[in-house]
Amino acid sequence: MLHLLYILAFTILASIAVANLIRNLVMFSFDRERTYPAKPSQMGNQGNLGYYSSNKQFVPHPELLDSAGNLIKEPLLVMRSVNVEDARQQLDALYESSPGQKTERQEEA
Repeated sequence: MLHLLYILAFTILASIAVANLIRNLVMFSFDRERTYPAKPSQMGNQGNLGYYSSNKQFVPHPELLDSAGNLIKEPLLVMRSVNVEDARQQLDALYESSPGQKTERQEEA
């Protein structure tokens, strides 16, 4: 009897979780399409700084601009592939240069 109660409780909790997930995804898609205008009363003492200027145009973050002020259209994170031996050598070099490694070698000698 207790097993049936656990199964019933788990089923109710799982259905609530799935319903919340679906509701959050739908609300997120609606919020993504909505635009929020910047009102001077909400901006406080920031003036016209932020994502919206006085004529409500999008102002990108400075890290997304190159030195000339143009938007960067290339990936911001580029990962190079490293083979296993190079990674192992780099990890060994880090391990050997760590402070704990030097005290262990002195104790062995």
